[in-house]
Amino acid sequence: MSKEKIRNYGAKDIRVLTGLEPVRLRPGMYIGSTGVKGLHHLVYEVVDNSIDEALAGVCDTITVTIFEDNSVRVEDNGSGIPVEVHPQTGKSTLETVLTILHAGGKFNNNAYQVSGGLHGVGVSVVNALSEWLIANVKRDGKLYEQQFSRGNTTSKLEVVGTSKETGTIITFKPDSEIFDTTIYEKEILRNRFREMAFLTKGLKIVLRDWRGEELREHTFHYEGGIKEFVTYLNKSKTPLYEQIIYCEGMKDGVAVEIAMQHNDSYSENTYGFVNNITTPEGGTHIEGFRGALTKTFNDYARKNKLLKDSEPNLSGDDIREGLTAIVSVKIEDPQFEGQTKQKLGNSEARGAVNSILSTQLEIFLEQNPSVAKMICDKAILAQRARAAARKARDLTRRKTALDSMTLPGKLADCTDKNPEKCEIY
Repeated sequence: MSKEKIRNYGAKDIRVLTGLEPVRLRPGMYIGSTGVKGLHHLVYEVVDNSIDEALAGVCDTITVTIFEDNSVRVEDNGSGIPVEVHPQTGKSTLETVLTILHAGGKFNNNAYQVSGGLHGVGVSVVNALSEWLIANVKRDGKLYEQQFSRGNTTSKLEVVGTSKETGTIITFKPDSEIFDTTIYEKEILRNRFREMAFLTKGLKIVLRDWRGEELREHTFHYEGGIKEFVTYLNKSKTPLYEQIIYCEGMKDGVAVEIAMQHNDSYSENTYGFVNNITTPEGGTHIEGFRGALTKTFNDYARKNKLLKDSEPNLSGDDIREGLTAIVSVKIEDPQFEGQTKQKLGNSEARGAVNSILSTQLEIFLEQNPSVAKMICDKAILAQRARAAARKARDLTRRKTALDSMTLPGKLADCTDKNPEKCEIY
């Protein structure tokens, strides 16, 4: 290699990012994107911390308010973020969790048995990507306040009043220097908060929107939990049977809750949640669910002669045709792919879901033979329709291939598979 091609690359070219610099430089690593999805993810990160308080049993109401300038306030009645000086940083604990990545109460199981905000970066990322952020804490009979701007502290922690309650209030305005748009879409937030309320029995989430001429308020509160969630998702369809199939249990430290019901449609809608965090790309809990569902229904269909001996096993797609299902697991140390938590990786979740669903679904099918037969009949019909469609598709492809050849029209393709009728010699 000639000397002219050797680049001048040394220590001065290595940049060390400190504090919250990495978040502002590469926001997509932490919130997925700087578009509409990432903008709404800021709200989810703050609300997820309040949900963790609800899972710990110390919070039952979360109020989210959108103001005219598209700033957002998230208030809960949980314990309140601690405010005393943190021994490792020498700063208040509130300032520590808001300005230092990977500082949080989720790294041991003393404060939270299960949580969604497991990386300790959520609220600090929101702080880094906000034009300004104000944190208020109601704790020890006092109301504390501290202010920040783009991840930097702009005021000291101060006592600004008294309070007989406890809780945390985070108010922030997304930074227009970072995001393509800073206008929140109420419908996106409504759908997510409805989901969260379904997943946490008894939790009340209030969404208030001050944009416009008058306040618009929506309250989400469901005592029935995920069973009501399935009913809600199936409201525009015709259920195949009235009951909601419900299974719950604990195995290997994983709490499992499953609700499902078939409808007359042809598409599957299975939603996975881990510690109330949605996992759009599924993961081990969904793998366990699908494996148990397929095996249990095939075993039942064979045992009760619903499938002929000559017929192959039902595929998972056949059984899940028209299925609406919620698979919710709660686990101490969830392993997600990335901060946006798209997919679960814990192997113990697969085994726990598989075991609990297999056992309880088998009992349900034995106790409800009419429901079991309806589901199996729908799956068998789907299997036969799929096989017929595949056969028709194969014949069409074969015909098309022969049409492209320069053969006389009278030499039609042979469709009989009996060699005695097809072969000259």
